[in-house]
Amino acid sequence: MLNPDDRKPEPVWLTIIRLLRWDKPEGRLILMIPALWAVFLAASGKPPLPLVVIIVLGTLATSAAGCVVNDLWDRNIDPQVKRTRNRPLASRTLSIKVGIVVALVSLLCAAALAFYLNPLSFWLSVAAVPVIILYPGAKRVFPVPQLVLSLAWGFAVLISWSAVTQNLSQPTWLLWGATIFWTLGFDTVYAMSDREDDRRIGVNSSALFFGNYAPTAIGIFFLFTIFLLACLGILTNLSLAFWVSLAMATIGWSWQCLRLRKHNLPNREYSKMFRQNVWIGFILLAGMIVGSYR
Repeated sequence: MLNPDDRKPEPVWLTIIRLLRWDKPEGRLILMIPALWAVFLAASGKPPLPLVVIIVLGTLATSAAGCVVNDLWDRNIDPQVKRTRNRPLASRTLSIKVGIVVALVSLLCAAALAFYLNPLSFWLSVAAVPVIILYPGAKRVFPVPQLVLSLAWGFAVLISWSAVTQNLSQPTWLLWGATIFWTLGFDTVYAMSDREDDRRIGVNSSALFFGNYAPTAIGIFFLFTIFLLACLGILTNLSLAFWVSLAMATIGWSWQCLRLRKHNLPNREYSKMFRQNVWIGFILLAGMIVGSYR
């Protein structure tokens, strides 16, 4: 049997993949979903394929940059958290210099893709950058840092919708609001797994802010998501397929809220619910696409 110290070191390229979190696709997909919601709804279910490709690649590059920036901010905090202690910058597998280079390359890739969009979408992309960079610092000074993350997620809607229509209309803002509340919901669920570590280290999270009322707060966030999506469906005259998908999402979120009220849930349950939100997002996307066809 091999001694752990005798194992071959991980290739650098694979370590960079872990730094970008491309080994955990659910976190990349959950940013992509609101962007796809927006581009398909704005184009009545039939957006140009090249634009969809640009949106997909743009969300991958942006989320990659966000992950690296987050790890640069938290390189001295992550080693104290069980879930994050093996991240490349936390474990010192990669240097800070490499992290900065990877972050800059990711941002440059996102910027190059943004040049293919119209001026409004481009400048919205530029406006999103400070929010992405400052989000990791929010947990040090702001009691609900998940709100900052939600605002970052909301830019995916604004950029993608305006990429189709070259303007922001009432439906855009309804979808933006739904995305904000959905993100607050699922990221508070995710934060519940780190409550003890966050409390010990002294960083903020919505799970700590709401305390014992966190399940209730999550339920309210999901309720507002449902309400705003329903308003959007009415305003844009979406067909039955959308309402079926919204009903399925409502059942999924309701089940999660009931589950969250149970005491002493193992931490893996919070991660499981986070992943379930990816599926819920794709169910809604399917409903939006089919429901948009006239």
